Amino acid sequence: MTSDIVVTDAEDRNRFEAHDADGVLAGFLEYSRTDDLVIYPHTQVESAFEGKGVGGALAQVALDDARARGLQVLATCPFVAGWLVRHPEYKDLLYED
Repeated sequence: MTSDIVVTDAEDRNRFEAHDADGVLAGFLEYSRTDDLVIYPHTQVESAFEGKGVGGALAQVALDDARARGLQVLATCPFVAGWLVRHPEYKDLLYED
C-alpha cells in the first residue's frame, strides 16, 4: 500500500474510499453488505493515481474488514476477483454457493 494513501469506510456511501495526503479522492471500492455476505461490485481508481497501489490498498482494506466482520465475500468486480487470485491468503473469505 502506498504510504500517502489512506483508506476509510464511507458507510453512508457504501464504499471504501482512498484519499491522498491532501484529501484528494484517489479511488473507491463499492460494497453491499448483508448479515453474512459482502458483495464487491465495482472498484474505480482515478487516472492520476493508476499504477500506484490504490486499487490494491482498497481491496486489502475491504477484505480485512470482511474478515473482521465474519463475512463471506462475493467479488463480482473483476479487479477484486483478480486481486484475490494473487492473494490466496484471503481465499477462506470467498463465498461458496
